[in-house]
Amino acid sequence: MRTCVGCRGRALAGELLRVVVVDGELVLDLRRRIGGRGAWLHPDPGCLTRAERRRAFPRALRVPGPLDVAGVRGQLEQRTHTTGSGASRAAKEERKQVDPS
Repeated sequence: MRTCVGCRGRALAGELLRVVVVDGELVLDLRRRIGGRGAWLHPDPGCLTRAERRRAFPRALRVPGPLDVAGVRGQLEQRTHTTGSGASRAAKEERKQVDPS
């Protein structure tokens, strides 16, 4: 279980995105392989906005000063546009019931 820095909601790590600082810049760690401290975020632009407003990234990542979230916002928007229709289709397929016989 992880906590989203935007909405403070708890979710499984697979449902959240990991955000890290690389060379003073926030980036999404999609493969969860980049070393160092990470913050967790729902793949929702609203959670990113709340985290930015609350100044949650510098606090969670223990970095002094403000961090620019423009790169993460761009990656998140690109990610939601590419998986937008496919995600709803996948969700429908998950809900299909299969005859056990």
